[in-house]
Amino acid sequence: MTADLHAELVLARCVREVAEFVDAEGWGRPPQMFALVPTADLVAAEPGLLDELEDGSELTPIAQEAFPDDITGGSMALDEFLATTSWPPAVEGCVLVQEIVVLPPDAESTLDDALAPLLADHDAADSAARAAAEAHPERRTARLFAAVLREGASLCLLQVKPEDDSDEFGDLDLRTYPNLAPNLIEALHNTLE
Repeated sequence: MTADLHAELVLARCVREVAEFVDAEGWGRPPQMFALVPTADLVAAEPGLLDELEDGSELTPIAQEAFPDDITGGSMALDEFLATTSWPPAVEGCVLVQEIVVLPPDAESTLDDALAPLLADHDAADSAARAAAEAHPERRTARLFAAVLREGASLCLLQVKPEDDSDEFGDLDLRTYPNLAPNLIEALHNTLE
């Protein structure tokens, strides 16, 4: 197995663990970061954790404090927050989970037409895009999982909220798409530099 493939598998396992954790918390949660730290370091620092961390994972996700309210409220953008975030050397990677609105592919042209007059004002265009997405009749809520390792591996997965509330805590349906959130992946890599 190549080193790149191994790193991708380790990262995928961590994202799955984070997805199971946040899924148990339910929908409607603010964005949350998880530090990915070597499991061996955790056990060395806290031997009592050995029983909890026996699954053989090389890295263990550690939930971080909640984001400041103004990140989800609008005055401080997520990209600005990430630009001021850095991790100590012991952290080998991180995962960001955030709820987003997804639209069907044909909705993009409708939004482009509505935003064209506002493109000169980035903030106005961003606010209008968010409002239009929230008001769109075919919108769906989803969780975006963006994960990176210091050595370069990255992974983005999407979990669309089930339309049927009875299936809200069913099997995790995690999907990936080409070129999913490249700017977010780059911003997360920057937090590890």
